[in-house]
Amino acid sequence: METISRTQIAVRLRPDILERVRYKARQEKLSVNAYIEKTLQDASLAKIPKLPEDFVADPVIESFNGMIKAPSQKELDADPRLRHIFGV
Repeated sequence: METISRTQIAVRLRPDILERVRYKARQEKLSVNAYIEKTLQDASLAKIPKLPEDFVADPVIESFNGMIKAPSQKELDADPRLRHIFGV
């Protein structure tokens, strides 16, 4: 099983915000840490553009003909940003 490295950070929250975060984490059956990580990930992924269903590549890019490879399933599984971009 592949392990994902994590960086520990410290934040300061007002007590009322911390209580709301704890409440929301309990509702989703997550730890506070997991809830915060999920929330930050969701918020940051929303800013990454996603190709629309009807996207047509520029002919110049199409002419690269395989020079830029599509990500493998392993790469997609390892990177949520790629999954978001490719709509998987």
